[in-house]
Amino acid sequence: MEQLLAQFLEHLRYERNVSEHTLRNYAIDLAQFLEHLAPADPQTGARREVEIRQIDHITIREWLSELHAAQKKKTSIARKLAALRTFFQFLMREGVVELNPAKLVSTPRLEKKLPNHLSVEDAVRFIETPDTQTDLGKRDRAILEMLYGTGIRVSELTKLNLHDVDFRERMVRVKGKRRKERIVPFGEPALHALMRYLTEARPAFLNNAPIAERDNEAVFLNYQGTRITTRSVGRMVDKYIVQCAGIHNISPHALRHSFATHLLDSGADIRDIQELLGHARLSTTQIYTHVSMERLIEVYDKAHPKA
Repeated sequence: MEQLLAQFLEHLRYERNVSEHTLRNYAIDLAQFLEHLAPADPQTGARREVEIRQIDHITIREWLSELHAAQKKKTSIARKLAALRTFFQFLMREGVVELNPAKLVSTPRLEKKLPNHLSVEDAVRFIETPDTQTDLGKRDRAILEMLYGTGIRVSELTKLNLHDVDFRERMVRVKGKRRKERIVPFGEPALHALMRYLTEARPAFLNNAPIAERDNEAVFLNYQGTRITTRSVGRMVDKYIVQCAGIHNISPHALRHSFATHLLDSGADIRDIQELLGHARLSTTQIYTHVSMERLIEVYDKAHPKA
């Protein structure tokens, strides 16, 4: 089974082009399932061979029951089941098995969690936190303006190259999940912040790197002159949370949620928002209607005399 797992991970990396984060999650979840089926010998690390065709839905249910008894989160259990479904789907395609036993196991019912977002006022205040008198501040301001101004994912932002940005039309070509591309507009504040970073800060970052290591194509660089990572963006956001009074418990993704919520509150069509966010299914985007409804109810309760 270990060889089949390795082949599956190679398939995800090179054919499905999944992110390193997703690939790591698949590897961890499936390794845990293998450990459940055939625990490794603590002395030698060896384990008995698992016959993949003997794994059925009862085997999978037993594992999920163990996870539940260990008080693992429902979201974590659901993710592991999804990993198994994808793995067995791959095995069916390769002719290794005839059926997908994971499809016979029900996904744990999850509570719908509304996305965390900022008010318009807090979003603006947070984006304006970086000190734009410094090179890092100019870069960070441009990153925050682009995240809120376009609603793109952090992983999409870090992949941006200079030729992806149309400065005249204020458009950016985004490479989303599964290599899907979309065009997203951005506003004047994002344009000004981006131009200031590119002309005043980015050249200095490039000069900090040896010529052979410079990433001349990447829009956003770290101080060493190489492409910025999603983890670095997360740390940067955490830093400004501390500096911005009244802002708590947000992630870089919260700016994407704020982008969508504020568009919907201002009357944008849900299908247009779906296109801008790059969601494959409308149902994924529709969660923002719940956010807007909550706000509407709150306004009603505060303002209506019969509320």
